Amino acid sequence: MIALLQRVSEASVTVDREMVGAIDQGLMVLIGVERGDSEAQADRLLERLLGYRVFADADDKMNLSLKNVQGGLLLVPQFTLAADTRKGARPSFSCAASPEHGRRLFDYFLAQAQQQYANVASGRFGADMQVSLVNDGPVTFCLQVNQK
Repeated sequence: MIALLQRVSEASVTVDREMVGAIDQGLMVLIGVERGDSEAQADRLLERLLGYRVFADADDKMNLSLKNVQGGLLLVPQFTLAADTRKGARPSFSCAASPEHGRRLFDYFLAQAQQQYANVASGRFGADMQVSLVNDGPVTFCLQVNQK
């Protein structure tokens, strides 16, 4: 599983002109599911995400996690994160999970996040989404939990 996280001062997701998810300060996270990913990878990725220290402390060092600052968490399913871009002029999606598997694992990830953390919003799997954000910093990291 792949998570592209961005520290934001605000972020939102709109589908068909309807806002389906929004947060103020926190993390906007694009989630990609690869073929063979399981709940074990989802659990580990969520653990890393909630504890990842990307917010500034009193000394302006990145020492605080999302939990520490009690920020929002906006999860957005992002099929294209699983693209193989190593060669050619067009991405290959042979590593990406099937739509059914991707939806099931994203839904699992979202449910686990909502159980473990109070301020969670999300995009809509399979929808044509418009994502707006103000990247704070900018601060962007890619987290990946590989299959064992």
